[in-house]
Amino acid sequence: MNLRLFLTSFFSHIILASNSWAQPINNDCVSAIELCPNTIGNYTNSGSNVTFCPDCEDDFSFCFSPNNSIWFTFTTNAAGGDVEIAFNNLIFENNPGQDNAIQAAVLEAIVPCDAASYSLVSNCVSNGLGSFILTAPALTPSTTYYIVISGDQSGPGITIPAACTFNLEITGLGIERPVPSISLTTSSTNICKDDPVTANCETVNCPGSGIYQWYIDGNLVATTTDTFFMTSNISDGSIITIETDCYTLCTEIVSASSGAFDVFDFILDAGSDVIVSGDNSVQLNGTTSAASYLWSPAFGLSDPTILNPIVNINETTTFSLTATENGCTQTDQVTVTVDDVLFFPTTFSPNGDDINEKWIIEGIEKYPNCLVRIFNRWGQEIYQSTNYNESKAWDGSSNDKPMAEGVYFYTVDLNEDNFPLYKGSITVIR
Repeated sequence: MNLRLFLTSFFSHIILASNSWAQPINNDCVSAIELCPNTIGNYTNSGSNVTFCPDCEDDFSFCFSPNNSIWFTFTTNAAGGDVEIAFNNLIFENNPGQDNAIQAAVLEAIVPCDAASYSLVSNCVSNGLGSFILTAPALTPSTTYYIVISGDQSGPGITIPAACTFNLEITGLGIERPVPSISLTTSSTNICKDDPVTANCETVNCPGSGIYQWYIDGNLVATTTDTFFMTSNISDGSIITIETDCYTLCTEIVSASSGAFDVFDFILDAGSDVIVSGDNSVQLNGTTSAASYLWSPAFGLSDPTILNPIVNINETTTFSLTATENGCTQTDQVTVTVDDVLFFPTTFSPNGDDINEKWIIEGIEKYPNCLVRIFNRWGQEIYQSTNYNESKAWDGSSNDKPMAEGVYFYTVDLNEDNFPLYKGSITVIR
């Protein structure tokens, strides 16, 4: 062999290997690709091979013997009838010694993929050079058929079977089916904030899984087997979408959407939760843009018809602020917690009799971040302590000097969320 012939042969095998590296997924009959009606797909038989054994998938010769077969399947509808399979846009590999025509036929198999049970049900194409159509007339209803495609390998100097890519589309009365659809209705698209919305869907020509996926603004929020869905999680401008799949084979996904929701909203805030101690009072801080509002329960409130009533209660209570505007009603709540754990004595007697010698705040040890300050009647600070407890309790002195009898004032900051700054007076008795 001269060098030129050797190199030509060598690089031809390299090119062939690169084009045929991976086998198509439908190289075997049992892996046949399901063709869906009126859907164009692009396929190739490049890299495929054949199975050699008696009655195996490629053991037939109706009008050609397979060389590098690939397989497709389809199922006729309940009426049956004519089916056409169109081949278009054939692009062949072009390697030395390689053929450039494909072969195709439609088969019925009584036993799936068993060549002994095959019968030919279409015209047989053994030399497809360009676009062509397989015609399978009067097919039996609800029956599965196979399409086998192979590369031709015949003629002088041909040593490699044809391989090409092509477009494939199946049509005809025997495989047509009604177009599925879905519709969506909602109870209303003009709602008040937090109003419940019911969405209902109805499918037409859609035998399928019966699973419905509900989306709000493109986010999946529920999966149901029911054709209705309820939610209160709707914002202004939100859109509900329903989606489901139709048909078990060649599934089609259908969807429908509501119109954009017009949600009426207004400002309403009952304020932050607060904690009070003992008989202390506190003022609520409600806000709203509505013209009509009311607090409830009214018990313990100075006036339930104003936004900032004074609260005097002796047990923890949750108050609701309800407002109405434009036919929409909203409610917000605030809890006033009565904390009876802390007790602030109003007197103590640091006189050396070992009785009531210090100002002991009961329960203060639960708040290690607390800050306690004592002031005289002129507002001068005479004592300060953090992490106030019994060992640090004020003994009536300042800078180790006893203070005179009389009234002093305190502030206690627990440095905890929702707790107020406690203020009061202490009388020192000697």
